[in-house]
Amino acid sequence: MPARRPVRGAARGDRGQVAVEFVGMVPLILLLVAAVWECVLIGYAFSLAGNAADEAARAGAVHGGAACESAAGRHISGAWGMTASCGASGDVYRARVTLKIPVLYPGLNCGEITGTGGAATEEEAD
Repeated sequence: MPARRPVRGAARGDRGQVAVEFVGMVPLILLLVAAVWECVLIGYAFSLAGNAADEAARAGAVHGGAACESAAGRHISGAWGMTASCGASGDVYRARVTLKIPVLYPGLNCGEITGTGGAATEEEAD
């Protein structure tokens, strides 16, 4: 009895299935990567705002308001849309730094993140 050969048309039913699944999954994977990147940028913005406010409060406690605002923007680029407000509140010098929430790239903005900091007011020795 001769060996049976597979029917030619039966083996072709799954051809291209991997390509179809790949094309269908690529947009979902890209969307997931964009969402993770957005979360990273928001977390980084929180970190930048808090650090800038702490540095600004320390500088303002010793040197005053102009030094406070200068220290706040020392390590933050213009793409973050930073605004800083500084002032004494009793014996504590407070700084508030606001950054725009980035959307996939720091130049695109959607909302704001605020960081606050405080330092004991100090006077320079003569």
